[in-house]
Amino acid sequence: MIEIIPAIDIIDGKCVRLTQGDYDQKKVYNEDPVEVAKMFESHGIRRLHTVDLDGARSQHIVNYKTIERIADHTSLVIDFGGGIKTDEDIDIAFASGATMVTIGSVAVKKPELFESWLMKYNDNKIILGADVKNGLISINGWKEEGDDRLMPFLKKYISKGVDNVLCTDISKDGMLQGPAIQMYKDIMAEFPELHLIASGGVSCIEDIEALEAAGIPAVVFGKAIYEGKINMKDLEKYVG
Repeated sequence: MIEIIPAIDIIDGKCVRLTQGDYDQKKVYNEDPVEVAKMFESHGIRRLHTVDLDGARSQHIVNYKTIERIADHTSLVIDFGGGIKTDEDIDIAFASGATMVTIGSVAVKKPELFESWLMKYNDNKIILGADVKNGLISINGWKEEGDDRLMPFLKKYISKGVDNVLCTDISKDGMLQGPAIQMYKDIMAEFPELHLIASGGVSCIEDIEALEAAGIPAVVFGKAIYEGKINMKDLEKYVG
């Protein structure tokens, strides 16, 4: 059964969502992300994907206090990303209560540092973030398009021990127009043992069912819940 991972994106300590990573298209859904996290937990959700959007923009971790509060008030497994650029940042993330961290830009810009984290931390603590636009990996809060193509990028790091990948199709993120199912199918065909987390575009429960039917191990989504396109009751069959 596909793993369900709701997302909380954080700006100024508030729960927000962007459209295609555009900070000018910001919508605040709740002043207190802890309340949102507690709501998810009350419906049987066990894992949460959190993104420090201030951190992604400023290139260092910013909203770690919010992660601390979520960790203190829930028993959710917290996956944290956004602004983790240095040893100090990753230490802060784990000290603040994150169980796992998602790393994208460092894997592109500083592969030696990323590989040192792979060696230092348990495999299940490091998730490779692969944010894709036009087949290329984007970095730094999606403001920069890199030169790395998706499949070679994944192959390089899977060969070095990466087991978990969070892959986001930027063109679909926040658009509520359906996920890039073919892209995820292609990834799974190439790397069948990978724990792939699909992200971007989920608009309804049928999208999650389609990802499950395609054999995708896990899915991250947020806006569909916040906009009322997916009811928490719809997700009960996945969290029992």
